[in-house]
Amino acid sequence: MYLPTAFRDDRPEVAHDVIRRHPLGLLVSAGSGGLLADPLPFLVYPEEGEFGTLRAHLARANPHWQVLSSVDECMVAFMAEQAYVSPAWYAAKREHGKVVPTWNYAAVHAWGKPRVIEDAAWLRRLLNDLTHSQESHRLEPWHVDDAPADYLEVMVGAIVGVEIPIRRLEGKFKASQNRPAADRAGVVEGLRADGAAAMAALVEARGQGKL
Repeated sequence: MYLPTAFRDDRPEVAHDVIRRHPLGLLVSAGSGGLLADPLPFLVYPEEGEFGTLRAHLARANPHWQVLSSVDECMVAFMAEQAYVSPAWYAAKREHGKVVPTWNYAAVHAWGKPRVIEDAAWLRRLLNDLTHSQESHRLEPWHVDDAPADYLEVMVGAIVGVEIPIRRLEGKFKASQNRPAADRAGVVEGLRADGAAAMAALVEARGQGKL
């Protein structure tokens, strides 16, 4: 993606945090039939490989997994905070009016060679990890083993796993870093008034060099 220096952040730990907070990634690959894209919930394992490893699963009925078994590289795109930025929020509007709208956002792209996995034990571990990542904070978390064993066997047989050791990571955090401090303060105030508190916090943190 287009990465102006002001918005670029390729630190693996920052990218991994985005993936954990926004695990639904868009898996993109290019096979003989052209481009394919599927949104999938991913888990990142930071300690595995130079930049971490991504794992997910697809429906066996989805032909994308067969394409993955034959390609040398795929990409997964994760979108985090995002919000429209009105030029009316800039102090510069009142000073000279030379302002235009924009869109702030945070995104992470990861590349790697996918490995297709059909092993039932591997898939069960992945399902346990994925469920735990979403259920552990609940008062009564649901566990994979809460479902009947015969039902689980059928469900596991209906999916295929994908593992992607990350070769390359890119992070883009477009959070008004290219604007003067007075404009950033106006953006923070405007975003909060619009209910975009997460994006407002990101603009404030990036402006203060806290991330």
